[in-house]
Amino acid sequence: MRKAPSFCRARFGALLVLLLPLLLAGRAALADEADSAEVAAIRELLISTQPNIQVGSITPSPIEGLYEVAVQNGNTIYVSRDAKYLIPGDLYESGENGLVNHGDERRNAQRREKVAAIDEQHMVVFEAEGERKATLTVFTDVDCPYCRKLHEEVAELNHNGIAVRYLAFPRTGLGTETHRKMISTWCAENPQAMMTSAKRGGGVPEADCDRADDIAIQYRLGREVGVTGTPALLFEDGSLVPGYVPAATLIPLLLEQSPTE
Repeated sequence: MRKAPSFCRARFGALLVLLLPLLLAGRAALADEADSAEVAAIRELLISTQPNIQVGSITPSPIEGLYEVAVQNGNTIYVSRDAKYLIPGDLYESGENGLVNHGDERRNAQRREKVAAIDEQHMVVFEAEGERKATLTVFTDVDCPYCRKLHEEVAELNHNGIAVRYLAFPRTGLGTETHRKMISTWCAENPQAMMTSAKRGGGVPEADCDRADDIAIQYRLGREVGVTGTPALLFEDGSLVPGYVPAATLIPLLLEQSPTE
């Protein structure tokens, strides 16, 4: 198992602070037909006693009688078998290689699965020079200053065999001016050139095409996997790194982590 870069590991205390307000937001999920009897009972109890939690998957944790529950924005709570006790945050296990964050493992796996379901033809891809040695997927916004800073280093990443795949995440939300610009960028005859122009402050001509749905789908995907700002960097192991990271730092991390290496 590859570990996420150290700068993307959230502090346990911060997770508790961030997650507790989420328990009062959102809507309850309906029972999953594939639930076992015990899991169905936990889901029903959660929905009835905590109606504002968005309940996703419920799976047994490594601790007997404790279940891991996925809630909104990629967060986790742990729930006792009788759904009486709820523990926000992640479960850590001490092993030979140090602490293992089971919450991170689950989130990484879910991100890999969800992003793998999007064909690259729906992204704006800056391909690696020569053999593709690694792939960096970036949730981006054409008006974001740090997205622009990262984009200036894409050529360096490409030169080192790293493909950069852009997914759309207009920070101002759907139906905004930035959203319009991103639709036009994805619809352009040369999306790569339009992306570069837009991130250098150039005008983005109006465009209308069947790529408009891609932006909405990718934006919602970002919200699902925990993106709260841009750029958000998704590594091949599914770990999510918020914010700008210099190419000089990214290159060795990506090449080390790549399954092709």
